[in-house]
Order: sequence, then structure tokens, then C-alpha cells
Amino acid sequence: MNMYYEVSCYSCKVVFKVYEGSLAYKQFKERKTKMFTCDDCQHRIRLEAINNFFR
Repeated sequence: MNMYYEVSCYSCKVVFKVYEGSLAYKQFKERKTKMFTCDDCQHRIRLEAINNFFR
């Protein structure tokens, strides 16, 4: 049985599961106050940061 936490994305408020063995699981377990993003929002934020860097 896989251990997981249900975490909500701070950007789009979607609840997603963070499974044991992933980096997000380790981060959540160490610091429960950290804000997390889903994969879609994380990708969008990263692309926006790259675009803003080259402006």
C-alpha cells in the first residue's frame, strides 16, 4: 500500500496526491506549511519565469 498526502495547489486550488518516494512528499513531510503547486501550474509558472528572464 502506497502512502500519500492529499495536497491542494495554491495556484488553482485543485487537490492532488503526493506519493511516497517523490520529492514533494519529502518536502511536505519536513515542512507542512510549504505551498505546493500541481504539475500543470508548476510548468506554467516555470515558463512565465523563463519568458520574464529574457525580456
